[in-house]
Amino acid sequence: MKIVHYCLKHPFATSRMGVMTGGQVADLATAQAELKELGVIDSNTFPIAAEPDVFYANAALHITLAQEIIAQLEHHKTPCMFNRSEVKLMTPVPNPGKVICVGVNYADHVAEMGRELPSHPVLFSKFTNAIIGPEDSIHKSSETKQLDYEVELTVVMGKKASKVSKEEALEHIAGYTIGNDVTARDLQKRTPQWLQGKSLDHTTPFGPWLVTKDDVPDPCNVKIESFVNGVKRQSSNTKHFIFDIPYLIEFISHLITLEPGDMIMTGTPDGVGLAMDPPKLLEDGDVVTMEIEGIGQLENIVVDKP
Repeated sequence: MKIVHYCLKHPFATSRMGVMTGGQVADLATAQAELKELGVIDSNTFPIAAEPDVFYANAALHITLAQEIIAQLEHHKTPCMFNRSEVKLMTPVPNPGKVICVGVNYADHVAEMGRELPSHPVLFSKFTNAIIGPEDSIHKSSETKQLDYEVELTVVMGKKASKVSKEEALEHIAGYTIGNDVTARDLQKRTPQWLQGKSLDHTTPFGPWLVTKDDVPDPCNVKIESFVNGVKRQSSNTKHFIFDIPYLIEFISHLITLEPGDMIMTGTPDGVGLAMDPPKLLEDGDVVTMEIEGIGQLENIVVDKP
């Protein structure tokens, strides 16, 4: 199931939660209300949240409710459907409590960046000022001369996780989305801490939707690629993780309690622009495309900003 955060294309529309179905967006709260009116969903069923923050605060429950709604919509058509052209897709999780990023998590990327294999996951964070959606532009700040791309499989948590085991880890996930960890390499490298190069305003796209975990049965074996202006730059598979997703959730949750809606960017493979000879970094007008098997495609345009 592809869960979307969307907004109708008119000036006074507010963003809401929906599901992509048959090339259209079904508004979940409206659909549930209409199905209750038809008597096909019990009128006492817990009301599904229309607002993304409320939806992800209890993600596991709301995903279960969404699955029930979509199952009924296959048999009972309602006016809650919008054509794709009528809506703007927003970032799937607009206000995550935490965005935890994993650095150098593919051996080939470690090698191209001239680093040693890590003995423990390398963690850093992003702030929400950086987050944008699948239809937004990536801002190239005048503060950087070396803007780079990084395709990353991104985990969205569905349940609170504190000191969970690897065996329990996947049970706590809501689903997966695509992330582009756009990085200002010159700012990243000028100090030992990476934050200033990793969290510039309006630089980190996620999307185009969240695919629920039942539709990605093995997240540690999916193809992952990136393209700039249609030219392939990265191509790998998550089976090449140094630290796989169950291990990462176990490791992180023993240090930091993970809450529903928190996001984990799991690292990028080799092929980043800085490592090319000569380097091929992002410029104004570049079209950056991320693709992950089982999820889809995320595409954004780079725009110079003073």
